[in-house]
Amino acid sequence: MSSESSRWPLAGLIIGALCIGLAPIFVRLTDVGPTSAAFWRLALASPLLLLAWSRSPDPLRWRLLWPGLLFAGDLAVWHQSIHITSVANATLLANLQPAIVAVISVLFLGVQLSRGFVIGLLLAMSGAVILMADSLSVSPEHFAGDLLGVLTACFYAGYILTVAAARRSHHVVSVMAAATLVGAMVLAPIALASGEVFWPASPSGWLMLGGLALISHIGGQGLIAWSLRHLSTQFSSVSLLIQPVAAALFAWLLLAEPFGPWQALGGAIVLGGILICRRSTPTGQAPATPPASA
Repeated sequence: MSSESSRWPLAGLIIGALCIGLAPIFVRLTDVGPTSAAFWRLALASPLLLLAWSRSPDPLRWRLLWPGLLFAGDLAVWHQSIHITSVANATLLANLQPAIVAVISVLFLGVQLSRGFVIGLLLAMSGAVILMADSLSVSPEHFAGDLLGVLTACFYAGYILTVAAARRSHHVVSVMAAATLVGAMVLAPIALASGEVFWPASPSGWLMLGGLALISHIGGQGLIAWSLRHLSTQFSSVSLLIQPVAAALFAWLLLAEPFGPWQALGGAIVLGGILICRRSTPTGQAPATPPASA
């Protein structure tokens, strides 16, 4: 894919990652538990996506269930890891997904990664470590939560790969509708059994959940799913490291959380690594000619 034809998908990927970066802000400001927030994120988005899918000729097939199952696992496990380890540990370990996507792509999908891409990947992940270094902690008490953080990365890597595969033959609306509905059905009993506050108690709580569903899920995940039809899956997974950078910036702007020189340095290194990956990604790894309806 030429740089000209990939301009809009790249912009969509970046905007999608920025929208997802707002998710922790919405979760922080709502008045339900974190697992319940994950359920409402999908439940509130489902009717709009199903309505859009009903107007599309693209059929809903069984293989589209996989992204939903993996995304539900990602959200459920990540929210549990936050309770057992630090937020920084859980977030950083969840962002191991680009490395997992790269390993699976090389070992099982026959993808060849250039030396420049691997260097950019390592650089971007190093930047993520620097970004969160002030809040990271290492202790035996956090071990179980840290393992759940790694499991989160595995679930999200699987979600990225299955969405990319589904997008080769399905419209983005079908993929998002199936993943969202299945994810909501899986998360509902988990949220109810968690003992958390399930129902929002205020209009502002519903407003934050609405923002989580519309901006972070339909907007963010939708744009990412759309871009995966047009860009290399491996490059896209690395580019999603923009998310923790965006989350740190939004927390600084909206919640007055610290954002100092080390965070700025880490964010710059992440962006530099992504740029190296972009320049080192062979054009042949991206789909050649996407369908007009996608």
